[in-house]
Amino acid sequence: MAEGTPCTMALVSADSRIAELLTELHQLIKQTQEERSRSEHNLVNIQKTHERMQTENKISPYYRTKLRGLYTTAKADAEAECNILRKALDKIAEIKSLLEERRIAAKIAGLYNDSEPPRKTMRRGVLMTLLQQSAMTLPLWIGKPGDKPPPLCGAIPASGDYVAKPGDKVAARVKAVDGDEQWILAEVVSYSHATNKYEVDDIDEEGKERHTLSRRRIIPLPQWKANPETDPEALFQKEQLVLALYPQTTCFYRALIHTPPQRPQDDYSVLFEDTSYADGYSPPLNVAQRYVVACKEPKKK
Repeated sequence: MAEGTPCTMALVSADSRIAELLTELHQLIKQTQEERSRSEHNLVNIQKTHERMQTENKISPYYRTKLRGLYTTAKADAEAECNILRKALDKIAEIKSLLEERRIAAKIAGLYNDSEPPRKTMRRGVLMTLLQQSAMTLPLWIGKPGDKPPPLCGAIPASGDYVAKPGDKVAARVKAVDGDEQWILAEVVSYSHATNKYEVDDIDEEGKERHTLSRRRIIPLPQWKANPETDPEALFQKEQLVLALYPQTTCFYRALIHTPPQRPQDDYSVLFEDTSYADGYSPPLNVAQRYVVACKEPKKK
C-alpha cells in the first residue's frame, strides 16, 4: 500500500492520539496517588480521635465537632479522588476505542502486526485466548450515586433503535452447513439502513465467509459488566433462560442460569441444555458476563 493513503494517515493519527492519551492517563494516575497521600493524614486523625474517645469513654462536644469536621474533609477528599479516577476511566475507554478503530482500519488495509496475525493464520488456541482476554477486560459499569445501568450493561438489552458498530461483537443466528440454525460469535462488518441488514464475519471462520443477516438475527453483546454489589438488577437471575457461549467454542447455546456472579470479577454459572444427561442439563459451567445474552425463545418443557 502506498505511503500517505487515507488509511495510513488514519493509523498514524490514531497512534499519535493514543500516545497523547497515555500521557494524560499517566498524569491522572499520579494525581490519584497525590490525592490519596494528602487525604491519608486526615484519615489517621479520625482514627486517633476515635481511640482517644474510647480511652476517655465519653463523647464530648469538642470531639463531636472535631469528628464532624474531619469526616467532612474526608468526604470531600474521597469525592476529589473519585473524580480523578472517573477521568482516568474515561481516558482508558477512549484508548480502547481508538485501538479498536485502528484494528479495523488495519484489517481493511490488510496490515497486521506481530501481536495480531491475519485471521487466516490464527490458531484456535490463540483465538480462545483472545476471547478470554476480551471478557476479562470488559469494563465494569461504575455509575454515580442514583445512576441506573445503561443498555448493554450486563443483562440489560440494547435499545430498540440501537445499531451495532463495525468491529462490535454480536451473537448472530446463521444457517449451518447441514441446514440447521445456530447462534455464533460474530464481528460486525457493516449495517445497511436501506435494507436493515448487517454484514458480519464468523469469528471462527478464518475470514472465509460473510453473512448478511436481518436485525432480529443479531444480539449485541454487553459492553459493560454489571456490578453484583451495586446493580444486581442488571444481571440475569437464577433459572433465567439465556444464550451462553459454550466454553472453548465460538457458538452460543441455550442455558439456564445456575448462579449469577456474586462479585464484579465472577462469571455466571450456567446449565447448558444437553439431552445426554438425565435431567436434560449439563453440570454447571462458568461463562463470563461478556458472553451471556437473553434468549427470546421459550423454555423447553
